[in-house]
This record gives sequence, C-alpha cells and structure tokens, in this order.
Amino acid sequence: MSEAIKERIRLPSMLEKVTYNADDITQHVFNDMHMGWSGFTGVGYPKVVPEMMAQMVEKKNLKDKFGISLVIGASAGASTHNRLAKLNMLKFQAPFQNAKDVKTCINTGKTNFADTHLSKFPMDLLYGYYALDKKVDPEWPLDVGVLEASAITEDGMIIPTASVGSSNIIAKVAKKLIIEINTAEPSFEGMHDIETENPPNCGPLMIKKVGDRIGTKGIKCDLNKVVAIVESTTPDKTPKNSKPDAKSQAIADHIIDFFNVEVKAGRMPNSLYPLQSGIGNVANAVVSGLVNSPYEHVTVFTEVLQDSFLDFFDQGKLDHASATSIRLSPDGFKRFYSNKDSYAPKITLRSQHISNSPELIRRLGVIAMNTPVEFDIYGQVNSTCVMGTRMINGIGGSGDFLRNSKYSIVHGPACRKSKNDKFGITTVVPMVTHCDHPEHDIDVLVTDVGLADIRGLAPRQRVNKIIDNCAHPVYRPILHEYYDLAYDACLKRKAAHEPQLLDKAFKMTLNLQKNGTMRIDNWN
Repeated sequence: MSEAIKERIRLPSMLEKVTYNADDITQHVFNDMHMGWSGFTGVGYPKVVPEMMAQMVEKKNLKDKFGISLVIGASAGASTHNRLAKLNMLKFQAPFQNAKDVKTCINTGKTNFADTHLSKFPMDLLYGYYALDKKVDPEWPLDVGVLEASAITEDGMIIPTASVGSSNIIAKVAKKLIIEINTAEPSFEGMHDIETENPPNCGPLMIKKVGDRIGTKGIKCDLNKVVAIVESTTPDKTPKNSKPDAKSQAIADHIIDFFNVEVKAGRMPNSLYPLQSGIGNVANAVVSGLVNSPYEHVTVFTEVLQDSFLDFFDQGKLDHASATSIRLSPDGFKRFYSNKDSYAPKITLRSQHISNSPELIRRLGVIAMNTPVEFDIYGQVNSTCVMGTRMINGIGGSGDFLRNSKYSIVHGPACRKSKNDKFGITTVVPMVTHCDHPEHDIDVLVTDVGLADIRGLAPRQRVNKIIDNCAHPVYRPILHEYYDLAYDACLKRKAAHEPQLLDKAFKMTLNLQKNGTMRIDNWN
C-alpha cells in the first residue's frame, strides 16, 4: 500500500478495504448489471475499475457476450469510455456521452441511449426510473457504483475530485460501492458543496447568491456498502485548449455588443447576471472577450469551468464561479494546481442537480449560452441529432439553462464546413429535423454574421430577423422564398400562425443527403 493512499484515507477502517488485485474488483461485476460512475465532461471519472472490467472481458473471451447498463453524471474520459464500447460492453447508456466509439455504438443500434436533461437525471435515478425492468435486486437502482475520490475523511465523507456530477446520488442508490482514490492529482477537498435532496415535498434550495453553500464538503453514505478501494495514479485526460477561430470570435463580439446594449438600457447590471457557458471555442471566446471588457465583479453559475475562466480570475474581474466540474486543458490544470490556493476559495463544485437546478437558474437570473446543431426560421433549436437521427452527444444541460434563464442565447456558425460546398452547410433551416428547445425557450440567436433578438416577438415577426441577421448571405434568398411560399399556402388554409410546408420543409436537408449541398435551385 502506497504512502500516498495512506495519507488520503484518514478513516483507519477504510484502509482495510484497499486492494490492488483485479479479482477483488471483478468478482462484483456481472452480465446485465446496472452500474454507475462518477464523472462529468471527462473529469472525475474512474480509470482503474473500467480497465479491470475490460481486461476481464478480453481474458475470458466475453466480447459481445458481456454487457452492462451504465449511467454517468455526464461523460467519462473518451479513452476509458471507448475501451468498453469497442468490446460492445455497453447495452444501455444514460444520460450523456462524448466518446467516438460510444456514439458509433449508439448510432449503429448496439447501445440504447437515454438522452436526458442533466438536472433531471439524478432525480430519476433516485426514483428508480432506470431500474424499472431490473431483474437482480430490483430494490437497488444500481448494483455497483464506482466513484473517483480525492480522499476519505476521518468521519467517513468521500471527497470528490474535479467533478461532482451525480456521485452523491450514485452513492445513495447503489447496493455496493467501489472507491478509486486518485493520488496522481492534488486533493480537491474544501471545494465541494454536496446537497442531496429527497424529493418530492422537499424544501427550497436556500441559495440566493452564486457562492452560497448549503451542503457538506463531501459525500455522506453508508460505508458498509464500500466493498473495495483501489488507488488510481492516472490523472484526467483532457484535450488541449484550442484558440478561438475567426467565426467564434465574431460570435463572441456580437454577444458582448448585445450585453453592452442591455447594460446601457438598464436591463442588465454592470456586473452582468451570472453566466452559464457551454464547452468549446465559442464559449472560450465569449469568456475571453469578457476578460477584456469593462465588466467587473462578474459571477458564474454554470456546469463546467474551462481555461478562459482562469484568465477571468487572474484579471480580478470574476468574483465567484459555481459549477459541477472543472474541465481544464493539461496546461490549464497545471496552472490551476500551481495557484490552487488562490483559485479554490472562489470556486464551488456542486452536485449536477444543484448546478443545473431550474429553481436556482431562474432565481439567480442566469445568462445561458449554448451551441446548436441547427435552428429554424422561427427559433426552434436542435442540439443533439444531425439530420434528425444521428446522435452527437446529448442535450446535456442546455435545456436546463435555456428554458429557465433570464437570457437564453443560442450561438453557432452560420455555416459549417462541407467537402462538397464551398459555402458550407447552413445552420439556419426552414424547420429543424429534431427539436430539443422549442421557440418558447429562446431569446437570442447568434451566428458569426449577426444577432437576432427575438424576445417578445410572434413567430412571423421572428422570420426576417433570424434570416437577415443569422443566415449566411447565400442562403437568405432560399429561406425567404420558402417562407413566402409557406405563408401564402397556409394563409389560404387559415393556418398561418407559424407557416410551414410539410412537403418542402426538409428539401434542403434531403438535397444535402443526395447531392452534398443545401443550396437548392428551387422549391418545386
């Protein structure tokens, strides 16, 4: 037993459960089991136990014969998750994923995927909704939970690492627990605020400011459920941070200009409202732009913190950030760890049903910013399924935030790159091929060519704003012509509230499938 793990496990009785023997772990694993992992956006996930499971399947020649139902707070590291997918070990997955081979399994019918709002998932897990057809120990929603932890305290609390996600709910509903103590990373003790609701009929969440705390510093659970503890010496594997491209920067500039207008009009304070931002170049570009803006005493109420938030802290303009995950690049983590004493007091890591709580998002007046696959001329948004059927990652927390925020902003490029069309694939379409966020939830749509403020507008009033401000110029005449045809036809039928032609609405998408371009010659 290493000295490092002895230092991290401060409850002597738990040291007796430490093992380095794979058989001590795999004896608790069986076909068709229900398993839960810690992890959120590729950090704080188990690394040792999944590899032991994969090696067991390989050693016993069980590929295609051994599968589990797996739930994770959001997503594990891609390499770990892909390892199981390549062995066809994932019969069922929820509520989110972000790994190439897992996506392939989902889209080729090998894995059933339940795409779920991230605020809703932990509660549904608690209610037992993911175990309604469970055959073994049906009273336990999960057979085994595997949690990565920084430490186990003297009083038996489990201290998560860089993410909380659904770890506290998994600890509650799993029959058995396996803990991975990660000694490759500094301890995150003191950064968490763990609150486990017990709905329905529970009280309000007593958070009025971003930095308020209402829970404990770690996860409380029945330690008799812990059947094994293993040491992990592998840090989180996160991608390098890429610089925002020209389109991302243009989108960020439009959003910051919009903030300036709102502040000048008195609809937004000089410190803005708490920010929520998704993952990716645009999100980083927006936050980077705010670093150089005049706004100070800004707060963040989001799911995931990225590298650009460290710049915000360093400039002294970001007072506090609340999230469920810190997902930094390798260089970002080095920077964070070297200045941890400065950053840690300004960050609160919460359970995902708290970080994404509709109640809190609405109370705090959050500004939500998320990226779509496509959106249509009325403001409906598709965030998950390319051409309506091919799953990318999942809805994640975008629905939690876009529906409940004070400002709901959707941003993306006007066109995406295409091998067959120099202008690319339009993000603005007549009708989305799959709808994750209805028009009722969206306030502002932004692309690199402009911004459409659709607050308070009826569907027909939105059309020109969205097409003229968000669509690429080459697609504007095509979209305008579609609307004119749809309006005339629907008006004759006295059905013109939100005009659509069901026989033509997807012609651009069908043309992309057939001819490699969304630029059509006519609508006939």
